[in-house]
Amino acid sequence: MKNLRKLQVLCLLLAGILLLGGCGSSKTADFRVGALKGPTTIGLLQLMEKAENNETENTYTFTMAVGADELTPLLVQGELDMVLVPANVAAILYNKTQGGICVVDINTLGVLYIVSGSEAINSFEDLRGKTIYLTGKGTTPDLALQYLLSANGIDLSEVSLEYRSEATEIAALLAENPENIAVLPQPFVTVACAQNEQLAIRISMTEEWERVQGDGGSRLVTGVTVVRKEFLEENPEAVKLFLTEHAESTRYTETNLDETAALCVKAEIIANENVAKKAIPYCNITCMTGEEMKEALSGYLGVLYEMNPESVGGSLPEDDFYYLGK
Repeated sequence: MKNLRKLQVLCLLLAGILLLGGCGSSKTADFRVGALKGPTTIGLLQLMEKAENNETENTYTFTMAVGADELTPLLVQGELDMVLVPANVAAILYNKTQGGICVVDINTLGVLYIVSGSEAINSFEDLRGKTIYLTGKGTTPDLALQYLLSANGIDLSEVSLEYRSEATEIAALLAENPENIAVLPQPFVTVACAQNEQLAIRISMTEEWERVQGDGGSRLVTGVTVVRKEFLEENPEAVKLFLTEHAESTRYTETNLDETAALCVKAEIIANENVAKKAIPYCNITCMTGEEMKEALSGYLGVLYEMNPESVGGSLPEDDFYYLGK
């Protein structure tokens, strides 16, 4: 009888230990996250590495893609819970889903630069009468450039905008003739400058945007993180935890350049670690949330809307587009 009681006690103790162990290793939620092979994902890389090593509070499954058009259908269909996409794409998604998504943070500010080998180019005024090469007519680089030209009193008739389909084509034009002037995003800027020592960043479009906007104005925004509202409503604490983990990952990016460069190569975002180390500081990686995020993003989308309403999906998002953590 005594042996039976001892066995029962041991079984209860063992059950308690297993229960405690299970509680210690439990995950808050299973996030299916879509990310792009570009600057918008760099601040997420340490979190991705920790998730791979089972060191995160949430359980994450990451899907990497080259273009946002690969990820957005999966979000709409409910096959992804969260995606990192260009800011205007988030606004288009909001309109297409009748408010079915919201932005939880800005992950990347401006990554656009005006590059040339010409030392005569130092301000927007110096672009008057020049030919400027850039990608994608009607896309964010185009709209941002047109806005900044207008803000500097330069009419489109006073410049010649030459469009190419890919940034690599523009980099090739700069290689052929360094005197050419081009708008390029990082990390293509660093790659082009590494290939030709005559090339240099002449104007930061992010700094120019902030200059013309003035104190309290909008910011030039590249990438944001959006979540399906259905997922948010079912997992509010997990979304808050993601923001904590994303912020920690972003801080790691800022203070561990060598390690982040290696992660960029591993994720196939940048092919070379040396190039990555030079490009990352110019990518304006951030994790901006709350009212600061809303102010920066709403102002930016407002500028795009004034330029071309279709660039944000036809109408500006309502207040429920912006997740303020409440």
